[in-house]
Amino acid sequence: MTAVLCITDGMVDGEAWLTHLHRRGHETNTATIASLAGLKPEWTRCGLLLASSVLKKLARDAAGFAQICRQLKAERIVMLDEPGEAFALKGEFNGSSLRITPSADNWRFTAEVVSRFLDEEQGVAVGDPSTFNLLRLARRVAASDVTVMLVGPTGTGKEVFSRYLHNSSKRNREPFIAINCAALPDTMLEAVLFGYERGAFTGAHHPNKGIFRAADGGTLLLDEVSEMALPLQAKLLRVLQEKEVTPLGSAKPVPVDVRVIATSNRYMLEEVKAGRFREDLYYRLNVFPLATQALADRPGDILPIAVTLLAKHAGGFPKLPEVTEEAIEKLETYAWPGNVRELENVLQRALVLSGGKRIEGEHLMLDLGEMFRPVEVPLERALMAAE
Repeated sequence: MTAVLCITDGMVDGEAWLTHLHRRGHETNTATIASLAGLKPEWTRCGLLLASSVLKKLARDAAGFAQICRQLKAERIVMLDEPGEAFALKGEFNGSSLRITPSADNWRFTAEVVSRFLDEEQGVAVGDPSTFNLLRLARRVAASDVTVMLVGPTGTGKEVFSRYLHNSSKRNREPFIAINCAALPDTMLEAVLFGYERGAFTGAHHPNKGIFRAADGGTLLLDEVSEMALPLQAKLLRVLQEKEVTPLGSAKPVPVDVRVIATSNRYMLEEVKAGRFREDLYYRLNVFPLATQALADRPGDILPIAVTLLAKHAGGFPKLPEVTEEAIEKLETYAWPGNVRELENVLQRALVLSGGKRIEGEHLMLDLGEMFRPVEVPLERALMAAE
């Protein structure tokens, strides 16, 4: 998350803004116009939150305002107008600033937009206490080089959390490479993982170092590792034990320094008991287990994720449509069997139905199974229609 400096002069509901941003994981700081000159920030970068009326005063001296922003290391700025009848957004300064008119009856949505926009890294969208606990644990795990086993239902953001682990680690300047073990045939997966020499098999006209060596110094995500065939599991185990790979067609092992994160949507101990996954590999991967929850079990994450997805599909935060309180309540009370992927589909449909404008509850097409279920016609009516 990001450090956020709130200039409190003229700010309506200043305490509420500070409380919300703090609950979203931001490091909040306050200042007044008078105290800006002597402020010596300790953060590497920050977001700036202030009232539009204050900005007008500061912007009268354009060079002075630019100097203040450089001094504060402010990379994103949110300007708040007085609350009005309708929610409004306007992007300024090439998208680095957002001017917002909060809706008087929909403050929660506005606050979520501000929180997500000020998250400079646009990392994990989070608002539920259980997810914050997972992130806190993940940051502690990231400080070490232990192998991580991340399990959870499909569509719950396992790859997002894996990237968060990488970005929070000392390897964050090195490559993060992800591969879906279920997406490739076994023979091709082996070649992609470990690399091959020229002539190792038909069609190998040029050598390939493989993704283990490509991720050297960084992090390798083995997505859906439970789909890997048993013979290949044995080879993976040796690589993890010896910290070296032997490319296909070569007899010379190559040392690698890679942090491995493995994910699965299955209960791994059952896979081991059923003989579908090697027990020794399971314990080699399961050094530190982490688990994601279904979206319905963490309702506090739904609105932050929805805002992030809407900004993605609407073309950025300045084009973000308002989501009414009725629609938010509908999103937060739905079961979400398809988790985040289903939420993304629902929001894309809502953008189409609303014309990219205010999203009402009626624009949310949920439970398509019910929508397309065949209508049962009484037997008498069916016989009459046949005559």
